[in-house]
Amino acid sequence: MKRIFLLAATLPVPAFAAGFERPIPQPQTATAELSFLLASLALIGALAAVQMLVNRR
Repeated sequence: MKRIFLLAATLPVPAFAAGFERPIPQPQTATAELSFLLASLALIGALAAVQMLVNRR
């Protein structure tokens, strides 16, 4: 038990956890909005294709 206390007492200060720093949100770029638009259109197209396949049965 004494060895554990001595080990903990001799640890350097940076070994302890630092405080939490809240992340700052970044604004969305035009490239991100364009890729989101294309992904949304692809999802809608895939849903329409599935709907057509299900209606054939």
